[in-house]
Amino acid sequence: MALAPTLKTWLLVVPALALLGVVGYRAGGRALQADHASAAVSELQVGTGSAAPLQAQQLARQLLASERSTAVPSGLPLDIRADIEGDTDLFAYAQRLRLQAANGNAEAGWMVSRVYDYCAIYAMDPGGYQLDNNALTGLGMNASSPMVQARERVARRCAGFVSSDGLGRSLIVTQRVLAARAGNLAAEAALFADGQPLKDTPEYRRGLVERVMDSRDPEAYMAISTAMGQRASGDGALQGLVAGDQFSELAWRLAACELGMACGPDSVLMNNFCANGGICSQDGGQDFATFVYDAAVSRQGAGKMKTLVEQLIKRSDRS
Repeated sequence: MALAPTLKTWLLVVPALALLGVVGYRAGGRALQADHASAAVSELQVGTGSAAPLQAQQLARQLLASERSTAVPSGLPLDIRADIEGDTDLFAYAQRLRLQAANGNAEAGWMVSRVYDYCAIYAMDPGGYQLDNNALTGLGMNASSPMVQARERVARRCAGFVSSDGLGRSLIVTQRVLAARAGNLAAEAALFADGQPLKDTPEYRRGLVERVMDSRDPEAYMAISTAMGQRASGDGALQGLVAGDQFSELAWRLAACELGMACGPDSVLMNNFCANGGICSQDGGQDFATFVYDAAVSRQGAGKMKTLVEQLIKRSDRS
């Protein structure tokens, strides 16, 4: 699911983007380079420096487990998606999800991929992640404060994952293929947005978009959004649909919020944009929709945006 930041091309007012240059993941003395342009987690280029011994990583996990609250339930909620929000221990959550996914639960498989997506950059080098937080804090810039807070929340929620878990694009795509083949529409939409659709024909592309619109599934709307932006320009299969420019991508995201996706100030969506992309609202109380209309859409474009969102919602209402 393309939930990681892909909005750098249209958010030019966010000063935190300039801070990304000081954030490096220490691996073999080189900085980790992440491309957020087309997927939730990009190809991660990391040096081959020495890794911590496996025994040390296992010991660290044992210590983390001993510090976790014993109140964490052993099962999953009826709404499997709900636990990715809030202050859930995402390492323990992913363990429970994997068990359910292994038993054929396609929704659990999709949510495993979302956890991997959210935690991947932290998991590549937890120690380096904290060092970068310290460096950002030391800059003493107003723009760095919300980014540090967002990154610290990622670190708290993802504690337990380590580099040997291999969280990255390959694992995320593999998990989504399994979930999509098991019948999860959001995972299928995310693969399309990642440039790896289950099928690559005009009929399939249009049919998938129409199935997403008919589903009223906010996560499927959000997952497909990046595929419906400028990347869709010139694709005849998507003619007549909300597709082909930056407004279209945003309209799909905003429609997902209206259909029930968690898009509030403390949502994974907002946290991920800020922590992993430096796209941070300077008003900590803004939800995603308010942020978009405040920072990314001109007054002249607001009307067009609302029309596109209504078009998507009305299509859903007819299903």
